[in-house]
Amino acid sequence: MDYHLFIKLHLSIFISALCVLLKAEASDSIFFLDSPGRPYFRPYHSENVIESNPISLSEVSAAVSVLLGFAPPPSLPVESSSKLDEVLLPNPFDRPRAVLMLEVKGVKDPSLFIDNSNSQVSSALRTKILLSSSKAEIQLPDEDEVSVVLLDEPLSLECDAACTDTELREFANWIGGSYVGTLESSDGELTIPLASGTSLYLHISKEADREFALGLASLVHNVKRAVEMHEDFAGSMQNPAELLMGCFTGIQALQDQYGPVGISEQGMELFLTTLSKLFDSLQVAYRGKIAGLVIFNEKPSPNSGLVLNAKSSTRSSRWLEEGSPESPIDLATLEMLLVRKVLAWITGIILLISTLIGIYFLVNMPLTRDTLLYSNVKLD
Repeated sequence: MDYHLFIKLHLSIFISALCVLLKAEASDSIFFLDSPGRPYFRPYHSENVIESNPISLSEVSAAVSVLLGFAPPPSLPVESSSKLDEVLLPNPFDRPRAVLMLEVKGVKDPSLFIDNSNSQVSSALRTKILLSSSKAEIQLPDEDEVSVVLLDEPLSLECDAACTDTELREFANWIGGSYVGTLESSDGELTIPLASGTSLYLHISKEADREFALGLASLVHNVKRAVEMHEDFAGSMQNPAELLMGCFTGIQALQDQYGPVGISEQGMELFLTTLSKLFDSLQVAYRGKIAGLVIFNEKPSPNSGLVLNAKSSTRSSRWLEEGSPESPIDLATLEMLLVRKVLAWITGIILLISTLIGIYFLVNMPLTRDTLLYSNVKLD
């Protein structure tokens, strides 16, 4: 074989492999959802998509820590810090302290749907993300300063068949559709009109349809639960940062059953509409002090769950137990809360009495005894 032909052949193979690699990397992306009234990210421009310098999982976890009001890990490299400056606004005194982080598995190219069907997500800052086989951790403080709400907690853990039917019916009414039949009799059907002019029909008897519908219903249910917890925190002395995190696998289930077109495309459109309405409701509940990160993962890793984990999840779960009105409170927790409240009242009363006594003696003090004002006066 000619030497030049051999070089050209290997060069073409290398270019083809590089194109495949770049295409695989370009399939995973992250969108930063912002509040129009209180921006926390850099303004979005079409040229602001970072193509050649994608963000890594460790940098995303550092961004979440900063948005929650905590310092990024000290081990963060200088290059990663400069990359965060390209995404986050530089004001360190204005952080939302509430973050919605959602991973969507099985989505190949979300821009095909986002640019056409959803104004909320289409205006978001987007960039590429490098996903590896290993997971990353969000560094949270050791103190009980953060509340973590899992958005992918299934309805079956707290609902029976009748309760699940109720949740599906409420979701259908909330999104503008209808739900007929029951889950127990396997004749439930969910009908949702889409903005594109078509309607999506989901038969609960089919496994993929059921997983997608229940995933959306549980997502809406858990977001509403997070809003209730936020209102409980607002009416109490507790003011933790709030992290709403979850993983949505409904699109992947539809693609495994029906392929990437047809029902899967309709499901993607419905998911984006649901996500937009949920983030709008969160902005109203949090008064704009919330940011969103949505990771689209085309090829999920063999590890289940989110690619990002909260490090202090055990401590954060205690906020859920204390803040949820439906969860039981044990005797030790009640005693701890009672001791805290008694100590706070005693300290406040002592400080009030000390202040009043000090004011009394200051008002009744003779003028010539005030050594600060009359330091040069000779006293008898």
